[in-house]
Amino acid sequence: MLNYAITFFVIAIIAAVLGFGGIAGSAASIAQVLFLVFLVLAVISFLTGRRRVI
Repeated sequence: MLNYAITFFVIAIIAAVLGFGGIAGSAASIAQVLFLVFLVLAVISFLTGRRRVI
């Protein structure tokens, strides 16, 4: 998930440098959504993974 977010972020930067504003904005918003999904899943994983079963 984080890989895809970084990939879309790099695409957004390259598109912005080349002057493709619409593509850059879309790629940046997709990267933000993917990063937020990654953070939520990481927090859930950390919370559920720390339980000790006796």
